[in-house]
Amino acid sequence: MEIQRGSKLRNFHQAKWDEEVIFELSTPGERGIHVPPVEPAIADSVGDGVSQIPASMQREIPPALPEVGQMRVLKHYLRLSQQNLGADLNVDVGQGTCTIKYNPKINEQIAASPKARDIHPLQDESTVQGALRVMYEVDQFLREISGMDRFSLQPSSGSHAILTMAAIMHKYHQIRGEANTRDELITTIFSHPSDAAAAAVKGYNIITLYPDEQGMPDVEALKAAISERTAGLFITNPEDVGIFNPRIAEFTRTVHDAGGICGYDQANANGIMGITRARDADFDLCFFNMHKTFAAPHGCGGPAAGAVGATEEMAAYLPVPLVGYDGERYFLDYDVPQTIGKARSFYGAFPVILKSYAWILSMGAEGLKEAARVAVLNNNYLLKKICEIDGATSPYSGGKRRIEQVRYSWEELYRATGIDTHDVTLRMADFGFHLWSSHHPFVVPQPFTIEPTESYSKEELDEYLDGLRHVAQEARTEPETVKRAPHNSVVHKIDESSMDDPAKWAVTWRAYLKKHGEAAASIRV
Repeated sequence: MEIQRGSKLRNFHQAKWDEEVIFELSTPGERGIHVPPVEPAIADSVGDGVSQIPASMQREIPPALPEVGQMRVLKHYLRLSQQNLGADLNVDVGQGTCTIKYNPKINEQIAASPKARDIHPLQDESTVQGALRVMYEVDQFLREISGMDRFSLQPSSGSHAILTMAAIMHKYHQIRGEANTRDELITTIFSHPSDAAAAAVKGYNIITLYPDEQGMPDVEALKAAISERTAGLFITNPEDVGIFNPRIAEFTRTVHDAGGICGYDQANANGIMGITRARDADFDLCFFNMHKTFAAPHGCGGPAAGAVGATEEMAAYLPVPLVGYDGERYFLDYDVPQTIGKARSFYGAFPVILKSYAWILSMGAEGLKEAARVAVLNNNYLLKKICEIDGATSPYSGGKRRIEQVRYSWEELYRATGIDTHDVTLRMADFGFHLWSSHHPFVVPQPFTIEPTESYSKEELDEYLDGLRHVAQEARTEPETVKRAPHNSVVHKIDESSMDDPAKWAVTWRAYLKKHGEAAASIRV
């Protein structure tokens, strides 16, 4: 189908390279750089650099690293970069629940400064006062934004922050002699899946609450789930469908009355900054994703940073060290009486923290609130326009507004045309768009989740809407065009049957060869 006159859609043809993985490019003996021999003076001072390493820590054989020349390495990674999409290239609002917003490039320059890049976590405190000040002040900012009393910046991500909250909750009950009996964690189906997963890793049995007909987690179901085994509640609000639960204080009060701890998942706080706070709903713990809400690029495996906040009582359990200030110097504070220990090595992902620090300073308190207002405005503009597209609906809508995102459904389109959400996703890629099908299991049938932030203009939102309209119309007039998509993009249809079969997983080249044999090395992937 041709793009209709007046549409904001643009022709898109993405570079597509049949590129091998880097290990397949390896040629024995090929080098990108020849390391010069160690100068005699250095060798006399430090030795050969190997003999002082304990034998138990030395490899018996060298690591099987790819041997590739500079030109091939350059071509390889530039080709891969041409096959990427992202917030700097396209309208990325379809990366639902991930808060893809514009990352100011000056913040990247700040984080790349040698003053930040070249410091080491084992330096003496006196030599990193600037870095400690940044972390200390980010703690202060987050206290004001959330109402909490202290923050740790140690966790590596949002999921890691949830695991940290679960460890704090466990330590709290352990000190009271109740860790063995309080072994149930309550969450909701539309809270982030990591709320259940991280708590399960910590050993908790998970009780999941489902929504009522209005899309709200059912408070009566919560009361029925409460028992002497309740350790606590981990919940997202607004949940992944974008609905804010106005009874959230009743949830925390119910759990507190039963002796449980309440943790607020604020991974997507983009629509509530400066408007509502964790303290206002009487949470004991909360966390932010510095790499989502505060404009550092989204983690997607790293770099990321999860900041865990606690009330004064629960701050006694935070991981060490925290960053303190005595009026003259900044220091690493290990005086946390009931600490869970370390959540990870060192003190946090400093470059991500630094980018967030710069963004918060540039925005100011009113700027953060305005960002939330615009994000909510953008979201509700899309909500109205998408629900006007034939075949798209918003379950649990009931005329209610949403906060920062919406989980929509193509179920009506699927019933009418046989085109499902995966088909639409791949066809949208032909126009340079990403559309996320959302979490499994599909509690919302044929789902797609969209989260606009304050970064996107109305013109960009209209461009994305034209893409959805175009594909929905094609589904009725040229369904095979949609079924065969993508046509212009590097993405492709995959066989998802192996996703649930650990025997087929291979997250490293070594694991791939081990599972599929050396002959697999000759297969182009």
